[in-house]
Amino acid sequence: MPRRTDGAPAKAERHQAILAALATDPTVRISALAAGFGVSAETVRRDIEELSRAGAVRRTYGGASVVPAGLQPELSSRERMAVAERARIGAAAAAMVEPGHVVMLDAGSTTTHFARALAARGILATVLTNNLNAATELAAAPSGQIRVILCPGEVIAAERGVYGSETEAFLRRFHADMAVIGASGLTEEGPCEVVSRAAWVKRAMIARAPRRMLLADSGKFGRGLLECVCPLADLTDLVTDTMPPVSLEAALRRAGTALTVADRSG
Repeated sequence: MPRRTDGAPAKAERHQAILAALATDPTVRISALAAGFGVSAETVRRDIEELSRAGAVRRTYGGASVVPAGLQPELSSRERMAVAERARIGAAAAAMVEPGHVVMLDAGSTTTHFARALAARGILATVLTNNLNAATELAAAPSGQIRVILCPGEVIAAERGVYGSETEAFLRRFHADMAVIGASGLTEEGPCEVVSRAAWVKRAMIARAPRRMLLADSGKFGRGLLECVCPLADLTDLVTDTMPPVSLEAALRRAGTALTVADRSG
């Protein structure tokens, strides 16, 4: 990640570091963060305020704490977080799609980056998705070679996706080469979500594909939210932006889940 000319970490790097710290400790102090970053307390305070507005942390007196397991910011807020990291993750995952592949793709900010990168590749592929943003990106692919099948269901405008029993039943009609999902949190038990309807669609997708790929930036590490989507062993791949903590990396090895760290130069 970029650094300022004085050697201190840039804002995006500080934000990721704050989220990473909260993955191992439920609270962080502004004074400790400022000393570690080599920046002023006021700079860190602004960082925490920005993260709080996006719903990624809870602001406390003198610091920040983790967001409760039953809360999740809307997609419009999440889209402003870790944009460069999620773009790299999406590009790295899209590079794994082979011509002729059928891909199931769920709704979320990182999966939309995947769709954008896949559209740019211009290869022949079929994508079934409940992600309205992704469907638009893929349908506009310059090559016109990507077939887009939009799932039926109830439109949830805040998530720009469709959900429900009709969505899940529709997905069960198809076979796919890859299921590509996101998650709001990732622990040693597996990916997790706050909203059950999102977890149900993810499960329907990973049940229909031999390759089951999770896209998750490092801010998700250690975040144990309301509902576990599946065990780690149900995932064949994790694509992320940096190496996970030692305990999570060990859990991935035990589960047989391949780890891909997106290239920062890409």
